[in-house]
Amino acid sequence: MQGEEVSDFLKAIKGDRYQHLFFVDLFTGMRQGEVLGLTWDCVDFRKGVIRIEKQFRKNHSGESEYGFSSLKNGKIRIITPAPIVFDVLKKVRADQNRWKLQAGEAFNNELNLVFTNELGHYLCSMTVYEHLKRIVDSIGLGDIRFHDLRHSFATISLQNGDDIKTVSENLGHATVAFTLDVYGHVTDKMRKDSADRMQAYINSL
Repeated sequence: MQGEEVSDFLKAIKGDRYQHLFFVDLFTGMRQGEVLGLTWDCVDFRKGVIRIEKQFRKNHSGESEYGFSSLKNGKIRIITPAPIVFDVLKKVRADQNRWKLQAGEAFNNELNLVFTNELGHYLCSMTVYEHLKRIVDSIGLGDIRFHDLRHSFATISLQNGDDIKTVSENLGHATVAFTLDVYGHVTDKMRKDSADRMQAYINSL
């Protein structure tokens, strides 16, 4: 997604139960397991950084239970999202505090997860994914997968002037070369835009 598609998506998720989760993922580039496994101790509001050190997914045994596991490439990273991401996370924390008051002893977020249901329990990846699909279908973007939120973050970052190394580190890619392979089409357009700006400058002399 980019441009009007991002705008349409943000309008479509407004008021949705997973609005904050989708927003945070879109503007941090986390993998689905990473955002579902984000815990409050990894969110530093004072420094404005998020530590991504684990993911939350179904156990490899094939059972229905979920649990924490290491990152895809084992590469722990620290990202510095836009300030609005922390504004949204403060809303998430306020929602959890409200749910805790309403549910009383029934509320149990023993895993200290950022994104939970109203009782503090973890969110199932398939439930979140199916919910996303209903939203994108409703705005004519039915081919969008959860992973495409991550791609959108990378594309938006590059188009807004972030260097490829910063984008690669934010995504947790093993190498910058891999990032270039995946997003070469974006950097090609950026180089063309740069040439056009230089031509415009020369013409103005």
